[in-house]
Amino acid sequence: METDWQPSLTGKRLELRPLRADDLEPLFAVAADPLIWEQHPDKTRCTREGFEKFFKAGLESKGALAVVDRATGELIGSSRFADHRSQAGSVEIGYTFLARKHWGTGTNAELKRLMLAYAFEHVKTVYFVISPENFRSRKAVERLGASQVPEDEAKALVYDKRCSVVYRLTKP
Repeated sequence: METDWQPSLTGKRLELRPLRADDLEPLFAVAADPLIWEQHPDKTRCTREGFEKFFKAGLESKGALAVVDRATGELIGSSRFADHRSQAGSVEIGYTFLARKHWGTGTNAELKRLMLAYAFEHVKTVYFVISPENFRSRKAVERLGASQVPEDEAKALVYDKRCSVVYRLTKP
């Protein structure tokens, strides 16, 4: 049976649900903050055109999730399961962004733990592909216990070999 990579997941503070077309406006309101993208190679995601392209790709991916603050019902960001390789038993978690007011609050850790728990029900390895300059994201996945994949192995895993550092977590 094929894995549903757009599950609904509930944590203490967050609800993750499949991304929908009507999420565009509330998510753009979050993504329009240029500081969210300052360590990302595609800084156009804070513009309407750049975000619409990113959002459309998320909808088409069949792996994008909306992140909802359970206390307020507010849409505060998005994340995605991507590049599922069933034969290799792996999936990528990435394309994550959160409203800045949720940075440093444990929100990203809860989000990633919910996604990891779900992923490990279906695969044995989860990858995180991150821009080398995105120190916030790199530090966040390291805190989750992910380790950096050697460069030669990483090159076989990613499409854009110039601008990616790959981290890996394996099923406990």
